[in-house]
Amino acid sequence: MIEKRMEELIKLINKANYEYYTLDKPSISDQEYDRYIQELISLEQDYPELMRNDSPNVRVGGQVIDEFKKVTHEIPMLSLGNVFNQEEVIEFDMKIRKEVEHPKYVCELKIDGLSVSLLYKDGELVRGATRGDGVIGEDITHNVKTIKTIPLTLTEKVDVEVRGEIYMSKKSFERLNEERTNNQEELLANPRNAAAGSMRQLDSKIAASRKLDCFIYHLPNSMDYNIHTHSESLEYMKKLGLNINPKTKKVNNIDELLDYIQYWTEHRDSLPYEIDGIVIKLDNIDDQARLGYTAKYPKWATAYKFPATLVLTKLKDIKFTVGRTGQVTPNAVLEPVRLMGSVISKATLHNEEYVLSKDIRIGDIVSIKKAGDVIPRVEEAMVDRRDGTEKVFKMIDQCPICNQDLVKKDAAYYCLNENCDAKHIEGLIHFASRDAMNIEGFGIAIIEEFYNLGYIRELNDFYILNQKQEELVKLDGFREKSVGNLLDSIERSKTNSLEKLIFALGIRHVGSKTAKILAKHYQTMDNLMNTKLEDIAQIEGIGEIISQSVIDYFNNESNKEMINTLKDYGLNMNYLGKSITNNIITGKTFVITGTIESMTRDEIKERLEYLGGIITNSVSKNTDIVIVGDKPGSKYDKAKELDITIWNEQELLKNIK
Repeated sequence: MIEKRMEELIKLINKANYEYYTLDKPSISDQEYDRYIQELISLEQDYPELMRNDSPNVRVGGQVIDEFKKVTHEIPMLSLGNVFNQEEVIEFDMKIRKEVEHPKYVCELKIDGLSVSLLYKDGELVRGATRGDGVIGEDITHNVKTIKTIPLTLTEKVDVEVRGEIYMSKKSFERLNEERTNNQEELLANPRNAAAGSMRQLDSKIAASRKLDCFIYHLPNSMDYNIHTHSESLEYMKKLGLNINPKTKKVNNIDELLDYIQYWTEHRDSLPYEIDGIVIKLDNIDDQARLGYTAKYPKWATAYKFPATLVLTKLKDIKFTVGRTGQVTPNAVLEPVRLMGSVISKATLHNEEYVLSKDIRIGDIVSIKKAGDVIPRVEEAMVDRRDGTEKVFKMIDQCPICNQDLVKKDAAYYCLNENCDAKHIEGLIHFASRDAMNIEGFGIAIIEEFYNLGYIRELNDFYILNQKQEELVKLDGFREKSVGNLLDSIERSKTNSLEKLIFALGIRHVGSKTAKILAKHYQTMDNLMNTKLEDIAQIEGIGEIISQSVIDYFNNESNKEMINTLKDYGLNMNYLGKSITNNIITGKTFVITGTIESMTRDEIKERLEYLGGIITNSVSKNTDIVIVGDKPGSKYDKAKELDITIWNEQELLKNIK
């Protein structure tokens, strides 16, 4: 009778644990659950000879081991290869498509935790092991049993090995560090380290107190169970009572895959646990077997790693640059490091005060972050890693280009020499940049070369460069076609809307957003040039400092003369905001795929939006028109599949004319 009651209690508690931790749908109250637990504890204390190995009460811990025993994995636990950006994901898909027709994938959140292998015999958990080196791991069964999302007994009496990730939730991590603060203990660095450290405890009570969780994601020998797709193996493991991540998704093509990556890149902070990427697996297991493995990785799976938001590297030197306003800025020269999908070798240090307040020195190991996910910035120096060879920072007092004494204004130093070459070059680079006049082909090196040769010294010089065409084609590295492309790009820039020109002028404190506000308000350059301080200061979004800066700029006769010259050269001086409707384009949703010869993707996007079109990245039933250029991707196939209107280059040009 006692044994039967204990069996009933174990079934009730295991069912409640599964509903609460795995399904997130509890069917009994906390009070009922606690009552069952207390009754079982009482019976086990009175009848210790009847206590079972799969009793839920083993989860409170208490088992202490002398050392971790080695475990050999019969099927190696291989790691995955990594991809770091959309292009590399597409390349992975292309390799798969060479071998597999119309591949489907399963996308999984890459939990930032500790890999684990769980072995069940006749439905009972008999072993938990770490990955180790992939072949030999360590037996951590005593700690694994304390994790409530790992069932001690499966719903079927089967022999099976499954693999997953043990992790610590953000909430548990915060609670643990609060306790350590109160106990004056060293804080743990992150949830991943905390989870790994918990599994390395010899006393399972410590692991039990850490409130760990586990998601299962792999059945190594699916075909032994007559399962031929990874998605089916996940359903089978879920049926056994194992905890499968509900955010896992099967996708039918590369566009859906990229959409999944984009969604979780934007929403990962909303999760209650940390993820550091997306795991992509070919769904069909027969195809997996055919593709096989490299020496290290499966060819049928990869891990997309989210771009790092903070990385460490060495600050090798500090160089000073002069901006278009004359501001002299210290910049860190770094040992190259990958950050958010790109390799970073330099970063801004802002100004003297910033460097001194953070005590950043040449030779330091520093943390780098992208400000606004765009501009690399040195966050702090790792003071504890100094070896005494570091050099203390000292601000220069002369311009690094023209040697004129610098003048300090607020926290910044300025070169006031109107003839400083560096200021002129930076102004020209800014004028030609994408967000300004968008004159394609004029990178830093070409502008510096043309400046030194005397071809472009002032902004106006861009628009008389065609007079130097015969000289340009004789330059090293230039040909008729490349020079022709540069001149065509200059000619196209004349048609830009007014806000592009205002931003390109480099008026102090006037960014691209402010330029658009001014262009929209004044409509023409003449109106803006003739405005008064009291008028401009009343515009919403324009403050006193910006207002004064704009007035000062247009009070300068040489600036007005230069703008009038640009007007004579045929530059548009009017705002071309979204004031035009087009029955074919306005309100329609567009997707662009492939290369259009006569226009860049940004130019197409800008023109369509100007005419009231809406641009999206993926093809769906809500897409109205797909614009197809040379070498289109799978979006073209999807458009044909959904019977969406397709425009080639000729149709695009005809409709946006």
